[in-house]
Amino acid sequence: MTLHHHDRADENRRQVLYWRLLARLFDPTEQPTLEAASLAVVEDLGLPAALLDPTVSVDTVLQRHPSLAAELRGLLTTAEHVPVADDTATPKPGPAEVRRAALVSKVLLNVFAAGTGPVSASQLARWQSDAGWFEQALGAEPGELRRQGATGLGGALAALEGDLVRRMHLREVLADPALASRLTPSMSLIEQLLRDKANLSGVALANAKALIRRFVDEVAEVLRTQVEQTSVGTIDRSVPPKRVFRNLDLDRTIWQNLTNWSPEDQRLYVDRLYYRRTARRTTPARLIVVVDQSGSMVDSMVNCTILASIFAGLPKVDVHLIAYDTRALDLTPWVRDPFEVLLRTKLGGGNDGPVAMAMARPKIAEPRNTVMVWISDFYEFDRSQPLLDGIEAVHRSGVRFIPVGSVNSSGQQSVNPWFRQRFKDLGTPVISGHIRKLVFELKSFLT
Repeated sequence: MTLHHHDRADENRRQVLYWRLLARLFDPTEQPTLEAASLAVVEDLGLPAALLDPTVSVDTVLQRHPSLAAELRGLLTTAEHVPVADDTATPKPGPAEVRRAALVSKVLLNVFAAGTGPVSASQLARWQSDAGWFEQALGAEPGELRRQGATGLGGALAALEGDLVRRMHLREVLADPALASRLTPSMSLIEQLLRDKANLSGVALANAKALIRRFVDEVAEVLRTQVEQTSVGTIDRSVPPKRVFRNLDLDRTIWQNLTNWSPEDQRLYVDRLYYRRTARRTTPARLIVVVDQSGSMVDSMVNCTILASIFAGLPKVDVHLIAYDTRALDLTPWVRDPFEVLLRTKLGGGNDGPVAMAMARPKIAEPRNTVMVWISDFYEFDRSQPLLDGIEAVHRSGVRFIPVGSVNSSGQQSVNPWFRQRFKDLGTPVISGHIRKLVFELKSFLT
């Protein structure tokens, strides 16, 4: 298929915008001719020149041109196509695609050209907002990809955000209420706050606590929704069905009473009614959560601490929480308040799993009615075999043991391969990835 002259021109204009984007991202001395050509393209489309300026936030552009917001949402989920002679689909080289290229360039440049050097609270807030628009362009909610992904785009965004937080003079920002108010809590920010909280006092500590509280509440709302939406169909067969009409199993009742059919009366005489079983577990289940609070497990620790508080609020669930490094700490009295739990944790240092196991095992009253979730990267070094011995003993007793390596949000998580293989051999493979996996496992057992 031969492109018309104006189609080829549109294709060239779109290509100019993408060349400029690549030059901006990978070559600090981008070509002035590309800048000038891109400006001419954008102005010809009737779009604001601010789309080409990475120092102007997406929010600022939208304040002046609110109609663009609808175009940005879902921008990267689909591409416009037109049919060609062989009935295949190719990108349409028209004005709409050129316009799309200009908008795509804006969100990509603002998010991925994060620069170097010190970062202010305003710059972090602006980047977080721009990243939120990038996530919306991909069809997600603001912050959703950063919360979800240890890999892919979610992991890349979370890593960028973490780098910005590390480049910020956080203590100075926290000491100024006006600057602190510009911060949007994120996993990267919460990690820094938890690491540094012992060095904070007064206004700075109060602002840090407020940010941690906000983040905990936001994540709790997301996880609570996931717990409510996760459906499990396990029926407790040990509980007799309720003998009410809505539970009557009519087909089974007829089948079981067919021998009582009377040809003379043309009637089926029923000796016994059969009911469907609908009852679920009634005995309180015990959930024991053991969290490795060494520095490598921050995201999983935060997510699972909040998740434990949600399950602690369910009826018939008895939740215990233990955090450990080289010592073990019983946090059960605060399990319903993850904010208080996080304030009592101390990130960093080594870890001693057998010490935590010694605290956890006495909490097992009825093994068959207990699930133990162990969150760690399982790098125990000379303590590996003693910890595995304890885990195997717990598993043999009938406890449902769930090892958790990473339930995300930022960066790759490494689990000790030696432990990973032994858990697989034990029939208890390590859970990693999205926290929905753990939600499903726990809800299946506990409800």
